[in-house]
Amino acid sequence: MLFAVRMDVVLPLDLDPGLRDELLATEKAYSQKLQREGKWLHLWRVVGEYSNLSVFDVSDNGELHDLLWNLPLFKYMSVSVTPLAQHPSALAG
Repeated sequence: MLFAVRMDVVLPLDLDPGLRDELLATEKAYSQKLQREGKWLHLWRVVGEYSNLSVFDVSDNGELHDLLWNLPLFKYMSVSVTPLAQHPSALAG
């Protein structure tokens, strides 16, 4: 199943710099692991915002839920999820 996911990140201004660096490094490693596994297909930055638009390919809603909840930055995110389906006018590929 394909899902489009928008993630908006708001880190607290008073977050300890060491913790911030650790969270960012762990987040990067986890997201790259999911990309290598073929679960996180696309990762796009939203220009001018601390946000991204991503496409996930997972077996079901539960798997996506678990992947998102395990993001180290999840508690600092606002997340919106949109299920995707093939459009009949899309070129096959």
